[in-house]
Amino acid sequence: MNLNDFIKLLKEKNELIEINYPVSPNLEITEIVDRITKTEAYNKALLFKNNGTNFPILINAFGNEKRISYALHANSLTEIENKIDNIFNAFVPSFHLSFFKKIKIAKKLLKISSYLPKFSNKRGSCQEVIYKKPDLNIFPILKCWEFDGGKFITLPMVHTKDPNKGNLNIGMYRMQVFDSNKTGMHWHIHKTGANHFNIAKTKNIKIPIAVTLGGDPVYTYCATAPLPEGINEYILAGILRQKAVNLIPCITQPIYVPEDVDIVIEGYVDTSEPLALEGPFGDHTGFYTLPDYYPVFHITAITHKKNAIYPATIVGIPPKEDYWFIKASERIFLKLLKNTLLQEIVDIQMPSYGVAHNLVVVQIKPNYPKHAHKVAHALWGLGQMMLNKILIITDEPLNNKIYEKIASINSWKDRLLLSYGPMDALEHAGIKPLEGGKLLLDATFINENNNLRINNLKSIINTLFNNIKINDYFAKYNIYLLFASAYDYIDFNKLINILSQENIEQEIRLFIFQKELFDFELHDLAWHFLAFFDPSLDFKIISNNKTDLLIFDGRIKIRNERPIPNPTISPLSVIEKVNKNWNNYFDIPFIHSSSEKYSKLFFGNNYFIEKTFFKSI
Repeated sequence: MNLNDFIKLLKEKNELIEINYPVSPNLEITEIVDRITKTEAYNKALLFKNNGTNFPILINAFGNEKRISYALHANSLTEIENKIDNIFNAFVPSFHLSFFKKIKIAKKLLKISSYLPKFSNKRGSCQEVIYKKPDLNIFPILKCWEFDGGKFITLPMVHTKDPNKGNLNIGMYRMQVFDSNKTGMHWHIHKTGANHFNIAKTKNIKIPIAVTLGGDPVYTYCATAPLPEGINEYILAGILRQKAVNLIPCITQPIYVPEDVDIVIEGYVDTSEPLALEGPFGDHTGFYTLPDYYPVFHITAITHKKNAIYPATIVGIPPKEDYWFIKASERIFLKLLKNTLLQEIVDIQMPSYGVAHNLVVVQIKPNYPKHAHKVAHALWGLGQMMLNKILIITDEPLNNKIYEKIASINSWKDRLLLSYGPMDALEHAGIKPLEGGKLLLDATFINENNNLRINNLKSIINTLFNNIKINDYFAKYNIYLLFASAYDYIDFNKLINILSQENIEQEIRLFIFQKELFDFELHDLAWHFLAFFDPSLDFKIISNNKTDLLIFDGRIKIRNERPIPNPTISPLSVIEKVNKNWNNYFDIPFIHSSSEKYSKLFFGNNYFIEKTFFKSI
């Protein structure tokens, strides 16, 4: 299946809308797609055919369970899980099996081996058109958000080789366009591409790179998959599509790419060259990542199919299309963990408001006290899970009632484990970049207590703190959401002392937010809280002989003069343009801009945003 086949499939399944009205890749497409991703009934893939170039833009192609499943050559994520299970079953120890069953297993293993990548020295369909004087301006590259540093290639599959071992790696690192033949190469310090760069730097050599776009949609997913370092992503692609990936050599660089991709951008990074300032960029956390220094990618050739499609994505305040990449990884790597390192794991969930690394919920079969602690330490030592901030481990099914069950636990005090370690480069809540606190909530062996409510707590707080509003939605579990403006002063010591002295004999949990969030949905509350919460700094237990007071502080704070990034919202002029042209784009009901909602959340009635970060809080 190539990208044109995928588009035909999406059309057949009523999962794609074609837009022929002229649109601009500069901010306008982002605002359109942002509205579509926030709906359920009209959340479709979009094909923008009239964008000022010869390349249609395909976007939101992976943006629900159906489409991500089709991309991975299945009809559901459950089907993919079963496919992974069947592969592991082929490796069941065979000493007790009959001769004929052993032959059957051998045939399965032989079939699986046929899925491994195949190398050829022939030309591929991705090289039907060749530009040896490359110019990125031929492509409809998006500028997604108002304060982005420029245009960004947002779905690139970046191919690099280990300078020592020669192993091929495919990662997805955004690429800011600097000029017609140069871009940034935004690989974070934790990524394999950055590791290859560091090895090459010690040797003072250039890194050959090939960036591909399109092709079989399973390639795009596999570039995002959190595979162990050194494992070729096209092995996973071959397994998922049950067919080997055919790799061919590039025109100007000593590196191989799939022969059926739509676009190939060849080039190199010179490790002796100074790093360049890249960014800002409106990222998947829902906030801008601020400018930083990254390598420069020099383009030596561009090739593409004659009927090539330009695939893109946007990220920002969740949910967005990237959530479904996370969801696919959640289901696939659940099976890998269950069949290898952590067989006690039953299920995993990474909710959209947790933006992959901020919150992970795991169901296990515990066999002994503190079993959850063992699993937490193991997970925090595995690949990208090292970047996790809050981990909830339970023995209950991960359904819609799980959070209320966890809330009903009689006491959390002895169920919490604080740790400290590496954090995502996009994390802005800590006092230092790239490191911060981690928190485990052990919710195994739940002992529910539905009579926790302290009836006088709300009146105590309202009497003493006029600038605090209270949402007692979870009050029956002693969970109180306190809202105060970031500009209001709250004396936390006074709050703690008063509550400790009152006639309160049960554990209380308090969450502190900004007051502008008071009327927002719990999804938004959770996203905002997780973005600004560092367990090592914003979590406290205050105990006396009557009560344990647990405080989770989710306010926006400036720490160590670290800038606080702005949320990703569209400018008012673009919102008005999309409002005006809506009926020209679509034959579907009007969808309001989510940017208007989030601008009020952060800025009240003052929509204007001055910079990519808050000047003061």
